[in-house]
Amino acid sequence: MFHSIEECTDFIFKLRASTYKGKPLEAVRKILFELGNPHEKVKFIHFAGSNGKGSTLNATREILMEHGLRVGAFISPHLERVNERITINREQIKDGDFLHYANMVDSIIRKKLDCQYPSFFEIITVIACLHFANEPIDVALMETGIGGRIDSTNVITPEVSVITTISLEHTEILGDTIEKIAFEKAGIVKTGKPVVVGAKQIEAREVIKEKAAQNLSDCFCLDEEIIIKNATKGYPQVFDFSFGNYEINNIPLAMQGDHQVNNAALAVTASLLFDRAITETTIREALKKARWEGRFERLSEQIIIDGAHNSEGTEALIQTLKEAFPTKKYRFVYAALQDKDHEASIAMMDLVASSMGFTEIELPRAAKAAVLAAKSNHPKIRISDNWKRFIQEELKSLKEDELLIITGSLYFIADVRKFLIEKVEQNDTEIG
Repeated sequence: MFHSIEECTDFIFKLRASTYKGKPLEAVRKILFELGNPHEKVKFIHFAGSNGKGSTLNATREILMEHGLRVGAFISPHLERVNERITINREQIKDGDFLHYANMVDSIIRKKLDCQYPSFFEIITVIACLHFANEPIDVALMETGIGGRIDSTNVITPEVSVITTISLEHTEILGDTIEKIAFEKAGIVKTGKPVVVGAKQIEAREVIKEKAAQNLSDCFCLDEEIIIKNATKGYPQVFDFSFGNYEINNIPLAMQGDHQVNNAALAVTASLLFDRAITETTIREALKKARWEGRFERLSEQIIIDGAHNSEGTEALIQTLKEAFPTKKYRFVYAALQDKDHEASIAMMDLVASSMGFTEIELPRAAKAAVLAAKSNHPKIRISDNWKRFIQEELKSLKEDELLIITGSLYFIADVRKFLIEKVEQNDTEIG
């Protein structure tokens, strides 16, 4: 039994490598069954995708909240504390509730699973289901961890499924082709429930459409049934949206970049499929204020952080930089996990960077700074295994015409964001 939130989270964080050796989803289903299947009492919208699922979920949450609904959300990773992963109307789960549910799960694991603990993410998924089932909510938005078909969140039956984008990631788990990864993501499609698709590759769409047809599910794709027109650059961005007979012009968007316009269109579609009564005014007001921390977030005049954790994310980051700051020079600092497509991301940054910096984070799966740097062909490379010291040194030497772009793993971005915000609050002059 856990006696404090710190004791609880310290223990479950160490369960990233699961001791449970059963079939995928088996442990989660067993635990939920023993708890009375709380997930069956909740309406869900399910989000999967290589990039954009967090931003799309966030925009959907804003729309549904603006519509007057009480909205649960399960996201990952967290930026500062684990409670961020489980919210209702943006209010984080209280420590006492988290601890209560964690002890319920722990008791079942000890008694029914012979102390074979599933992974950290699986346990958090169950806690989220418990919290949403025991609170008065209208809908819960669930973000997958990896893939979809065998992801622990795939125990739910959503009202709407959303697949944002497909790119090569976690290839050792999901497969080494776009088709294989699309198949895994399409595993969240459920019988008779619509799916909203942002993936642009023809081969990915064919896989998802085939899965939807097998499940008798309507499939709505970006640039087919979901149309974006007249998207502007600058701040705020504005775009026109149409979906069937539904049209809205000049929608303002707080987030920057063409990819965020796509994410917003997917969010509007998912929201309308969940509740057709949502008004144009509601959508406008919601998207005007829908921001997502750690995604092209400007912490100061010269610091931008972005969780571009694969090549598709890096491409979107660079495109947004060129649109928003075409006259600036870009100094990159990059840290990532081992299981990502580093070569493609680093090659793209090499082409636009004034300098490339590589560092590392304190996680078992973290890639070493020297290993990452060896993949770069940039003439100006800097390496450090101490990211805090490294970033402070970068800030000291930052010139007026330069931006410091800190990117890579969202775990890295979470640590950096907390570190830099604390320094800003302390009025540290080293943070521009």
